[in-house]
Amino acid sequence: MSFLGSNLKFLRKQKEITQSQLADQLSVQRTMISAYEDGRSEPKIGTLQKLAEIFEVGVEELLFHDIENKGRLALQKRKLNILTIAADEEKENILFVEQKASAGYLNGLADPEYMESLKQFHLPGLPQNATYRAFELSGDSMLPLVPGTIVIGSYIDQLSNIKSGKTYILVSQTEGVVYKRVFNYLGENGKLYLVSDNEQYKPYEVSAEDVLEVWEARAFVSTDFPNPGDKKKPLSLEDLGEMIRDIQSDLKRLKD
Repeated sequence: MSFLGSNLKFLRKQKEITQSQLADQLSVQRTMISAYEDGRSEPKIGTLQKLAEIFEVGVEELLFHDIENKGRLALQKRKLNILTIAADEEKENILFVEQKASAGYLNGLADPEYMESLKQFHLPGLPQNATYRAFELSGDSMLPLVPGTIVIGSYIDQLSNIKSGKTYILVSQTEGVVYKRVFNYLGENGKLYLVSDNEQYKPYEVSAEDVLEVWEARAFVSTDFPNPGDKKKPLSLEDLGEMIRDIQSDLKRLKD
């Protein structure tokens, strides 16, 4: 089975090359590129070799491997950063990332001295077979958890372990440190969709390549006691799933 057509379309979009631009590089008509991608025509061996050079892949891979799905599978199985931790008397401490420290946290991920400079504490009742980190929330996007709430998360070392609908602290190159409800669409398009519990904030997507750390929310500490009169009915997972599907439809329409 040949994957030439789907691979060409995928690689061309990855490199942000139009059919006309690719046709110019190959000295062929644009309609010929369309025919290659639709499977209505196959390039000659010389053209095939040039295509492989342009997209920096082997001819065999271009013809016989599903490059897009292969890449998605690799993203799902990608291991995240090796953690820098702090320990006291052979017991691992929970490092505390305050609001004011979150901006510098990305730069200090691999710096043991920076990690040692963060506040540390122990919290009873947590299972001992995990590594934990605490993050102070800012903003009201995850109400009823208010700004200043401390969320304790356990480390997730592989993106495929993210379960749709659960809440996580994500550390990414594009968004920094955020606490959101996450929906895992890595297998479909290599994206994670981040949803706020506060309906006033729109969901958005993050590429798997941008994710540096993931912490599954396991506990929180707050000095703000909830008022039953202020309680709102939370969004159901079905509502959140529908929001994600709407976003995907909008993104697809924009790309088309």
